[in-house]
Amino acid sequence: MTIKELQDTRLGKVLMGFKKEFLWVGVFSLVANLLMLTPTIYMLQIYDRVLQSRSEITLLVLTLIVLAFFIIMGFAEWLRSRLLVRIGVRLDEQLNSLVFHAGFSAFLKKAKHNTVQTFTDLTNIRQFLTGAGVIAFFDMPWTPVYLVFMFLLHPVIGWLGILFALIQAASAWWSHFATADSIEKASDTSVASSSYVQGKLRNIEPVHAMGMALSLRERWLEKHAEALDASSDQHHRQHRQQSINKFIRYAMQSLTLGAGALLVLNGEMTTGGMIAGNVLMSRALAPLDMMVNTWKQFIQARAGFLRLEELLSGFNMPEQLDQTQDIRGDVRVEGLSASAAGGSIPILHGIDATFRPGELVAMVGPSGSGKSTFARCLAGIWPETSGVVLVDSIPVEAWDRSILGPHIGYLPQDVELFDGTFAENIARFQEVDPDKVIAAATATGIHEMILRFPKGYDTPIGMGGSMLSGGQRQRVALARALYGNPSIIILDEPNANLDEAGERALGSVLRHMADAGKTVLLITHRPAVLALADRIMVMQEGHILHNGPRDEILNILKSKKTAKSGAINR
Repeated sequence: MTIKELQDTRLGKVLMGFKKEFLWVGVFSLVANLLMLTPTIYMLQIYDRVLQSRSEITLLVLTLIVLAFFIIMGFAEWLRSRLLVRIGVRLDEQLNSLVFHAGFSAFLKKAKHNTVQTFTDLTNIRQFLTGAGVIAFFDMPWTPVYLVFMFLLHPVIGWLGILFALIQAASAWWSHFATADSIEKASDTSVASSSYVQGKLRNIEPVHAMGMALSLRERWLEKHAEALDASSDQHHRQHRQQSINKFIRYAMQSLTLGAGALLVLNGEMTTGGMIAGNVLMSRALAPLDMMVNTWKQFIQARAGFLRLEELLSGFNMPEQLDQTQDIRGDVRVEGLSASAAGGSIPILHGIDATFRPGELVAMVGPSGSGKSTFARCLAGIWPETSGVVLVDSIPVEAWDRSILGPHIGYLPQDVELFDGTFAENIARFQEVDPDKVIAAATATGIHEMILRFPKGYDTPIGMGGSMLSGGQRQRVALARALYGNPSIIILDEPNANLDEAGERALGSVLRHMADAGKTVLLITHRPAVLALADRIMVMQEGHILHNGPRDEILNILKSKKTAKSGAINR
């Protein structure tokens, strides 16, 4: 990627915002690298002046000067490192929120790339910017300066420096050619193997109960073997390259020293010049050697950069609208169609519907008719849609979720709780309001149950609510949906795990909330709950088949059931 191409990328523009800081890093590198010549000059003076003159005063003055230069050099390197760390921290601060929201959005949309991996990419980039690889980049321009000083010592030493610099550069290029693909493959296969195991651990109970562990182990072993082979190949290539680099480095030092010794024997160089040339050779080629040794980190940072750029390129933070008004909960759906990612057949077909505050709407229909997809569309969490869902006349995707979210109570079919306490889960991990938490728990009939736990509302429920039964998890999730008295309540089969008493309590709560001016949509198959509805919607194959007052729709459903039963009897 060229500098111009980098400037055109979204992440590149952020990096270009640190031009001033990188300029100062270059200035500190200038000071540090110039003062790196101090040991060489000191050595020349010791061998060629002090040992010849046997002057202790000269030795003392030279040593004091050298120590002062070393202090300045160390201070410059410390400032350079500190500035790079600050660049990394500020880069993280500028991007972490954007990366989080973009990754969250991509995961919600079931994006094709591994969005979980991208959460670590920003850390990899930040660590690379503060590591040895970037320092080598800033030291690289000074290699020609050291080569000039080597020519000043003797042209032969200078030409040797150029020769070894070319060999080292060729080694760096070959390192990229030989290891780049293997590093990326090893990383991808390792992530795939780990993700496979983590996905199965989230469903450990049915896996164990139905004896699926052995079969899943075989599949994991295949992925693990692939990751192991890729990792072994990557390490073999990397170790081979390190061995070649070590040979080049030792050969470079020895041949430079040997060439210097030959020049001393021929009277063309002093002993100090011979040793100084060897030191300068090592210093001149150190950045190249460092780049080869940190090539793996560079490849990982580059891959992370490309993944983050892909993640951010199509994402924009929602526009901040004037959303200070109270949310009434007036929901309108116009021409709503929805499909699965990559699917050719729509799940919903051009639906138009209205949900008014103070109304309890029950949605029924056979499995696969699109009820749950419709609920997700109303909540603004289904990615593949056309048409529009308006909340108080504003498209649901245009709302700032930090504003709209607290006014929506959503319970999906697949209940997911989070590692934390009862109170934290019910309060949606916001600041816990004890009165609101207890009110939501009481409304769903779990207040007494929670109090029976050792720490009450402060009892940790485990990862995903692992210490709770399915019914208890659903009730906690239901309390979370009702927390804070939201304006819009969307519940997908909330009574699936409730007993008769719990179902009556739920119906009473929902009826009370609708009477209080809330917009309530309830997806259910239970006839008892239908009796509480103001309106019933019947879905079939992604269409709204019937939509009207409760008694009217119940009579239609009853007549259809009677007609079907009569046809079967005939």
